[in-house]
Amino acid sequence: MSFYKHESAYIDDNVEISEGTKIWHFSHIQSGSKIGKNCVLGQNVNVANNVKIGNYCKIQNNVSIYEGVKLEDYVFCGPSMVFTNILNPKCKYPQVGSQYYIKTLVKEGASIGANATIICGHTLGKHCLIGAGSVVTKDVPDYALVVGNPANIIGWVSEAGVKLIFNDDGFASCNKSGIKYKLINNKVVEVVSKT
Repeated sequence: MSFYKHESAYIDDNVEISEGTKIWHFSHIQSGSKIGKNCVLGQNVNVANNVKIGNYCKIQNNVSIYEGVKLEDYVFCGPSMVFTNILNPKCKYPQVGSQYYIKTLVKEGASIGANATIICGHTLGKHCLIGAGSVVTKDVPDYALVVGNPANIIGWVSEAGVKLIFNDDGFASCNKSGIKYKLINNKVVEVVSKT
């Protein structure tokens, strides 16, 4: 086995888990799911049927990733954050099965703070940062820093999570990564990579 599984974790049949991944206490990986390399799944993590998780993701304790949610590489899910996959859940009128689930995409490098809630049907952009306890009700642009209920953009962050301060010409640089950015029409783009 090229990955680590704690003895209390459950892994169903028909699951793909890549090398270097660690699955900790009381977690459950359900059938049809695929988990990339070098991921860490903390205590009491549930990965539902047919979920795709990229490489180098970190999923903290008490997170459920429901069917219809896809995580790209380097995604961070803080403790007890919540994904949803149904907009109008009703026990008397159950909606069970993938035909009912509304998809959520979490792009590369996105970070979701503890106890945040992500309402299904939205895309979290590359390297965005969702503040702890926030409720995301719409798409989040690349590099956006969002907080609140409902979550709103209060600034921009670099790939490394450093708050970007743009000059009068719309440029900013990250002192942690060396990457430079430009703010164009309320969107952040990388303009010069680190050397």
